Amino acid sequence: MNKTLLITCTVLMATPVAAVAQPLTGTENGEWRYLGGDAGHTRYSPLDQINAGNFEDLEVEWIWRSDNFGPNVDYFSRSTPIYVDGMLYTVATPRRQVVAIDPATGETLWTFREPETVRRLRSPRQAYGKGVAYAEVEGRGVIYITTPAFFLWALDAKTGRPLEDWGGPVPLEGFSPTGVVDLIPDLVEDWGRWQEHVAEGGTYDPNYGIPRQLGMVTSSSPPIVVNGVVVVLVGHQPSYGQSRIENVPGDIMGFDAKTGEFLWKFHVIPRPGEVGHETWENDAWRWSGDMSTWAPASADPELGLVYMVTNASTVQSYSGHRPGDNLFGGSVLALDVRTGERRWHFQIHRSDQWNYDLPTPPMLMDLTVDGQRIPALIQNTKQGLIFAFNRETGEPIWPIEEREVIQTEVPGNYTSLTQPYPTWPEPVDPIVLNGLTEEFVIDYTPELKQQALEILSQYRVGGLYVPPLPYNHGNDFINNVGCLGGGNIIPHPPVADPSTGMMYASHSRSCSAPGFMRPTNGVDVDDPNYAMPGAGGATPNSTPTTGTTVAAWLPGGGGGGLRGIEGLRLWKPMDNQLSAFQMNTGARIWSAAVGETPGRIRNHPLLAGVEVPNTGGAGWSIQMVMGDLLVQTRALSQGGGQFIPDAPLELHARDKLTGEILGSVELPAPGQYGMMTYMHEGKQYIVVQIGSVQTDFPGALVALTLS
Repeated sequence: MNKTLLITCTVLMATPVAAVAQPLTGTENGEWRYLGGDAGHTRYSPLDQINAGNFEDLEVEWIWRSDNFGPNVDYFSRSTPIYVDGMLYTVATPRRQVVAIDPATGETLWTFREPETVRRLRSPRQAYGKGVAYAEVEGRGVIYITTPAFFLWALDAKTGRPLEDWGGPVPLEGFSPTGVVDLIPDLVEDWGRWQEHVAEGGTYDPNYGIPRQLGMVTSSSPPIVVNGVVVVLVGHQPSYGQSRIENVPGDIMGFDAKTGEFLWKFHVIPRPGEVGHETWENDAWRWSGDMSTWAPASADPELGLVYMVTNASTVQSYSGHRPGDNLFGGSVLALDVRTGERRWHFQIHRSDQWNYDLPTPPMLMDLTVDGQRIPALIQNTKQGLIFAFNRETGEPIWPIEEREVIQTEVPGNYTSLTQPYPTWPEPVDPIVLNGLTEEFVIDYTPELKQQALEILSQYRVGGLYVPPLPYNHGNDFINNVGCLGGGNIIPHPPVADPSTGMMYASHSRSCSAPGFMRPTNGVDVDDPNYAMPGAGGATPNSTPTTGTTVAAWLPGGGGGGLRGIEGLRLWKPMDNQLSAFQMNTGARIWSAAVGETPGRIRNHPLLAGVEVPNTGGAGWSIQMVMGDLLVQTRALSQGGGQFIPDAPLELHARDKLTGEILGSVELPAPGQYGMMTYMHEGKQYIVVQIGSVQTDFPGALVALTLS
């Protein structure tokens, strides 16, 4: 049987577990009601009909293909089905088509597709819907979906038809007279720039949405329904691809699940008199935008709180146009679901210039820390840090310290003096604390280590918050160097086990020297005829961005990158790693390399005869917790199949407490984003999202069960 290299800590047997802890609502009776299984987004199910003893007896029961529903099917990789009341529901294709699937056969039962609009074509996040939301309203199952065009739909769960007497009419061809809410009017109604637009004679076109000179808005995650309230999340164009500094703020909104009535709105960029307003200097709050909640949300229905995470405001590479810490960017937010009022928040990082947006929803589970029972919230970051809070009060479970960071040298830019670092748990990768120091330099041979140190001596080595330099910085070093330990964990979110207090996080290591910054000299490089991806050229009603200002400095200097040694990186590689933490104590319990060291390292001429430690293979590790097993596979691409598999495509059953592989079965294609499990008519199924353009299944769901 295939074994995996493990590093196991001796604290394992002495670690207390929360023996009586239960997951939040969502996975009772064999269901999987939320994108992340339960309301706490742990991707955990107590089902154990499939176990270590019979895992290798699993067989493929059915395969459902998304390439039957439209083009660009590789985008399907970012949606996880839910299972409720005997049916599976998911979304597919850039149209974010809603699909109901028979859980026993994989047969398509019904589909729903929103009529086409120009604003859907303008959406830069068309297919990244990640799934649907579900609620029961007066005994009736309802599916809720936020579309790329930023409409909220309520569909009958059994038929897929829009609900009667819900929402309001949309004056566009093909739209049903009920069952839908146009989200844009409620979003922009109290927004200053929109009010100015109306005062100047501007009107609203529901086909086009927000006029392009003002901004754009979309969604990339499903809403979440909590205690009869549908909380809508917001997405924008990725900030790292922007040049303009203005956009519509991604305010969070709540709607009545029964009627579609607008209930409340939370300003993510605080207005005068609101908490955090002072963190936007020079009146930047008036025109700054974005601040998306594009990652999924979690909730505690008993506390009446919904938890979400945010990204930065416009132009993530430069913040001189929005000086200050910029609340509520880069934050964990806890809102009262009845009123939308802020109950607590914590800003994970300030004035983001590194694309460090929080990519995964907060995970909720109860912990026992030093003998005290704590309702916990755990937040993993791209940086590789792990933050833990009391989810009721927002108090950190372990101390968080402020650390000074390197300051910007770009004229006019702004950098926060300090950034928060958790003192415990340790980061998933300790390299993030101080950066590429000698401890992490490659040492396969003494000669390679010496060469690496000589190269690094030409750079200034920092930790996580290393700002880019101006192209003509004039320092006696080439560039700054920083390192990440978490990686882009959007397609491989961490998971948790509420029954034991364990958390499992996939991560990788990367170091780089950021590109230099060049001044724009006031030139607006934003093409007024540019159309969002999928629009096929200029869109109707597009208008020049007259009056739109741009960031004073933007990337584009080139040069200064961190060079390697004949293709070898200067740092000890950690390409695909899976680590387990006992969150009752915060201790790392085990860490395993996932996959095998790539041949470009293993067979490198400079390493002939050298025993190279396993760095892990291509792609990412994706997983869920099921009974006594950690079920895990590899995602060999992020939607597009750019990696050629270097190992069998297998689904593994791992021991939760050691990481040891206990059994494996083959998959017809690489995994993608997530998996889920459910019990249907007395039979447990595992559904894995698979897909790669290099296989027969560019986008599909595969269901495995015992014969």
